Amino acid sequence: MAKKDKKASKSEQNIVLRIIWKLIHGQIMTVGFLKAHWWKIGLAVFMIVAYISMKYECQTSMVTIDKLKNELEVVKNQCITERSKYMGSTRESAMQELVDTLKLNLKKQDQPPFKISYSE
Repeated sequence: MAKKDKKASKSEQNIVLRIIWKLIHGQIMTVGFLKAHWWKIGLAVFMIVAYISMKYECQTSMVTIDKLKNELEVVKNQCITERSKYMGSTRESAMQELVDTLKLNLKKQDQPPFKISYSE
């Protein structure tokens, strides 16, 4: 059984080597073959080049999309930060207006709070 496998693999190798040898020496792709099938060969080459260019464009577009996704994430975070600052500012000004309309004589502190220490 092992001998049959070796013989089969040798015959397959011989066939492949013969085809490569004929291709190199111009016995498969002769001038007549090229004259008869020039437009098919040209179309195949064009399709291969188009496939390669489309694949390259797709890969570059994917890189651009990844960069834009990262940039979008950064902008979203900045938007959230600015919104929270704005909301804090509007709440503070609304409270100040409420205090002013009720005439409570409360003012915004200029100094931060501090601890009073005492000793017994």
